Amino acid sequence: MAIMRWLPGRELDRFRREIDRMFDEFFSEERFPALFGTQEGFVFPALDVYDEDDKIIVKAELPGVSKDDIEIVVRDNELTIKGEKKKEEEVKEENYYYSERSFGKFVRTIRLPVEIKADEVKARFKNGILEIELPKVEEARPKEIKVQVEE
Repeated sequence: MAIMRWLPGRELDRFRREIDRMFDEFFSEERFPALFGTQEGFVFPALDVYDEDDKIIVKAELPGVSKDDIEIVVRDNELTIKGEKKKEEEVKEENYYYSERSFGKFVRTIRLPVEIKADEVKARFKNGILEIELPKVEEARPKEIKVQVEE
């Protein structure tokens, strides 16, 4: 067995390469397309998710998105909202004073807190707000049980 001199710089370099690899994997184009210019800043909609006894309600802000450009998928206890906010018209870049609005495709997936009846999901879209009703499976509903206290 050969004896090698320990060089701390070599270990630090290997450690740095491993950290770089993990960082690159985490901040990939698939995860954060807006960072790479492949998506024009409309990363994902803000959500409210709350419980209403027999159902879960999800509200998503989608201003400027047409209802025809929204897709809702429920699979494996996850809710996915996909869509696209399209530009109405093309304006030459040099004609802009300001350009702060964002456009592009988005995907938002959340894990649902309880099991739901996927075939009974309902959605409404009004004034830029998407509201999704997800009925709970019977077993997922909290049950009240009266317990007799004995002396």
